[in-house]
Amino acid sequence: MIIFKYIFWVLYRIWFYILVGLPILIMFPVLLISILKESWYPFFFKIARVWAKIILIGMGFGYRIDREQTPEKDKSYMFIANHTSMVDIMLMLVSVKNPFVFVGKKELTKIPLFGFFYKRTCILVDRNSPKSRQGVFLRAQRRLQSGLSICIFPEGGVPEEHIELDTFKDGAFRLAINHQIPIVPLTFADNKKRFSYTFFSGSPGRMRVKVHKFLSTENLVTDDTKSLNEKARHIILKQLQVFNK
Repeated sequence: MIIFKYIFWVLYRIWFYILVGLPILIMFPVLLISILKESWYPFFFKIARVWAKIILIGMGFGYRIDREQTPEKDKSYMFIANHTSMVDIMLMLVSVKNPFVFVGKKELTKIPLFGFFYKRTCILVDRNSPKSRQGVFLRAQRRLQSGLSICIFPEGGVPEEHIELDTFKDGAFRLAINHQIPIVPLTFADNKKRFSYTFFSGSPGRMRVKVHKFLSTENLVTDDTKSLNEKARHIILKQLQVFNK
């Protein structure tokens, strides 16, 4: 019986990468045109949301989104969530309609096809380089000024399997305070169970999302970064504990 499980997990992983790459290959000309100008990014974002839905549905993931508050159209936000899975990117895309730009690690640019567009549409950061981290603020500022939002997974990477929620880096909160934009915390409940970074794991099933009430940054200053960080982490951690009961 265990042999069949391992066979399933191998095929399931292969199927995931097919679902990631095939739509990009089919839509390549349209995607290429959509990234030629920065002002066309909202169109690219719409295509990306379709791509994300194809992957989630194709993997057998039924998602349910519970919203305490809904972002306003044409307003910028800082979207944050816990990070446990390769499908966090897809689930974030289907959970949020406001066009946003991911801030993510540059290592993902090595993924064939996906990496090509990831490099040209996201704000890349080398977490080992202070200069790279500083550059994120300048590139994010330009995107926010154009009316877009930003998405950051504040754990700064995927924590070990046994860690429920890692500590948060300050970058997302400092950026939000500097630009006086609301923070939107999201909790992803089932991604680790559905499709974690452990190769021999995963299965179709439900994926629950909680969009929490926004955290205002109005009148906050840089010195408030740490307390805002802790407040956001507490919200997500508490919701994870509720989901896991």
